Amino acid sequence: MRYATFMSLTVSNLSCQRGGQPIIAGLSFGIKSGQAMVLRGPNGAGKSTLLRVLAGLIPPQSGEVGLNGIALADRDEYQEQITFAGHLDAIKPQLTVAENLQFWADLFASNAFEKTMQDFRLTEIADRPAHTCSAGQKRRLGLARIAVTARPMWLLDEPTVSLDTETTAQFAALIDAHCASGGMALIATHIDLGLNNATELHLETMTHEARISLPESDPFLKGDWT
Repeated sequence: MRYATFMSLTVSNLSCQRGGQPIIAGLSFGIKSGQAMVLRGPNGAGKSTLLRVLAGLIPPQSGEVGLNGIALADRDEYQEQITFAGHLDAIKPQLTVAENLQFWADLFASNAFEKTMQDFRLTEIADRPAHTCSAGQKRRLGLARIAVTARPMWLLDEPTVSLDTETTAQFAALIDAHCASGGMALIATHIDLGLNNATELHLETMTHEARISLPESDPFLKGDWT
């Protein structure tokens, strides 16, 4: 699929909380069409929190986020442009591998079901109940969902966990192909995926002194995120 060439994600002065504690403060960056950005940083620096905020799953404490001119506050329209892959594989354990992927293909009116089954080496286990699959097979199935959604912005949180070397390389090639078609990707990972022309964003763990210097403001408790 070819995406528009004028797309962008813009993040300005973003602050986020986790468990009521500040985790990111004053973060600004941008991603343009055709670009992948690798998110780096130690455990606890806020990589997963940032991705969940950008996916519209938890509220920012402050700052602005826009995707192709649509503000994060307009969540329905904003989220229509995003595919998010978190630590969970988003599969229905009682369905077969093929039934799981077919669900997503039908939901997004995708004609890429057969190709995706082959690309992710799922054809040979198509009739296997998902709950009997290995961790790596479940991960492949969960990531295959990304290939059939055809949304421009991919937010990926440690996507290659449980994948073997061959599948990791294939998935990296899929990210490159997505960006070559004008899409965008933000990937939290500790490994080198060997992506073409990827930039990096480093997050550092906020010090205790920095956290206590910030004002307390929880959007959930204020009722700003309903």
